[in-house]
Amino acid sequence: MLIKSILKTAQPFLTGRKVRDLVIGISLMAVELDNGFLGVSYVLREGLKSGCSIFPYGQKVIGEEASSIAGWAESGRDNVQRGIGTAVLAAASRAQDMEDVETPDRPFGVDLKKTDTMAMIGFIAPLVQMFSSRVKKLYIFDEGISKCGGFKGEVVLMKEQPRILPHADIVMLSGTSIINGSAEEIISMCEKAREIIMIGASTPMYPEAFLDTPVTILAGSWWKKEYKKELFKKISLACGITELSEYVIKKAVKVSH
Repeated sequence: MLIKSILKTAQPFLTGRKVRDLVIGISLMAVELDNGFLGVSYVLREGLKSGCSIFPYGQKVIGEEASSIAGWAESGRDNVQRGIGTAVLAAASRAQDMEDVETPDRPFGVDLKKTDTMAMIGFIAPLVQMFSSRVKKLYIFDEGISKCGGFKGEVVLMKEQPRILPHADIVMLSGTSIINGSAEEIISMCEKAREIIMIGASTPMYPEAFLDTPVTILAGSWWKKEYKKELFKKISLACGITELSEYVIKKAVKVSH
């Protein structure tokens, strides 16, 4: 399983670390490790249960071993637990030294062609604007929008993935697919893709963990730890990634197959 490979690869960067702080908003969540490294993950709220006091474990995370909480990315009982685990993995990844492959003419280090068909799993507005005019066709899938609405535009029904993904030249896959466990199934559909890019703050930035997959680029986020207070405050006020842009360090790294 992909998540097992990610956890194994991340272990050296988790060992000896503890969770210092945690904030859970309705759009995003973030953790701080005891070395000041920050990790942000998306809140997949569409699949959460309703009711009061259903996430009592949140307050128990602070002070726990980072490796133990990271394990929730696999064993978590709901999307919040798995999201917290993913945020810990994102924070720990900051300890690595990774070369960024993005250039002004190659977004995420990828060569785009006007003849390309692109599929985006997980609606990311700035990327829709960036790529829609640079490829022949852009298909957008988003489970949350399909269920709850919220995007004024065309989002393809999720059931169309088996028909469309095998013919896509480039696939952009949200890191939230790690949280809901859909990553491997989606990747297996991308039979023709020359580039599969896992993208977003939830992306676990551990290229070695993806060597046995067709994923070619990891495009995640690191965070400026000197702005921890501002970052946590905005997340607590239900802000999304756009409102956090001044605190982000975007990274795009190649998976060297």
